[in-house]
Amino acid sequence: MLHLTPAPATIRADLWPERLIRVVLADDHPLMRRSLRLLLDGEEDVDVIAEARDLPTVIRDVNKHVPNVLVLDLGMAKGSTVEVIRRLREQVPDTEIVMLTMEDTPGFAQQALDAGAIAFVRKDFADTELPEAVRSAAYGEEYLSPQVAARLASLR
Repeated sequence: MLHLTPAPATIRADLWPERLIRVVLADDHPLMRRSLRLLLDGEEDVDVIAEARDLPTVIRDVNKHVPNVLVLDLGMAKGSTVEVIRRLREQVPDTEIVMLTMEDTPGFAQQALDAGAIAFVRKDFADTELPEAVRSAAYGEEYLSPQVAARLASLR
């Protein structure tokens, strides 16, 4: 049985507690997508509803499925990830975007966040951080990998 704690006021009411967090997973590497899917499918409150291998597929799948969360690799093929974030924020404003990347340069993180992403997770910490980031994003709360948050703070 799924045990959930009472929802704080900031959690989107349309998600709590009866519905699963619906996720579209986007990465251009099949092995990474498969691994991330196994990780997220292992969470009782997460449902990966589609996978995308390039940015045109991301746009199509997010518009088609309107997930609660898009997990998006920063280095996707066939376009600008930052521009796709901006576009999706306009087209599907209820879908929150979690960036996933090996890059921890503060500039990349800041660009993604400025474009409308709500979370930024490094791939090398995805096994422990991604489920928490997906939940935070689904409930409208920002999540930054601690390493990225520290680097961003050093810029300010």
